[in-house]
Amino acid sequence: MNKIYNRNDLADILKQLKDQKKQIVFTNGCFDILHTGHVRYLNAAREQGDILVVGLNSDISVKTIKGPKRPIVNQADRAEVLSGLECVNYISIFDEPDPLNLISVLIPDILVKGADWEEDEIIGGDFVKSNGGKIIRVDVVPGISTTKIITKILDKYS
Repeated sequence: MNKIYNRNDLADILKQLKDQKKQIVFTNGCFDILHTGHVRYLNAAREQGDILVVGLNSDISVKTIKGPKRPIVNQADRAEVLSGLECVNYISIFDEPDPLNLISVLIPDILVKGADWEEDEIIGGDFVKSNGGKIIRVDVVPGISTTKIITKILDKYS
């Protein structure tokens, strides 16, 4: 089953699922070098509703946020790896530095971010709440990050 859709096609699919009373959960991220923290986070996000949609930062978006040396893994490969996770139902890749435009098209019921974000800092939170939805912050695995993995690799092999 294909899980990767552009925002407009995915919005149509999600509307049909909402008509079936499914709760749509949205989260987003770069997911560059998928690791334990990502997998636990995505599983926790999926537990918040019926359908998990991942907004995936495109290569252009990741470069804007993380700098010119990132991403390590290109967007097509990152999307394919995420597609392999049972907890992920749909993926939409976005070019903007933040997911607000994507959220406003998809109109999720629940917006999930890591507990390391303050609720008032979560981009799209106000939009989701104004449409009757809610924000849920889930725990993150301390000490695990893509940046730390990259640093460890560079330290060992440079």
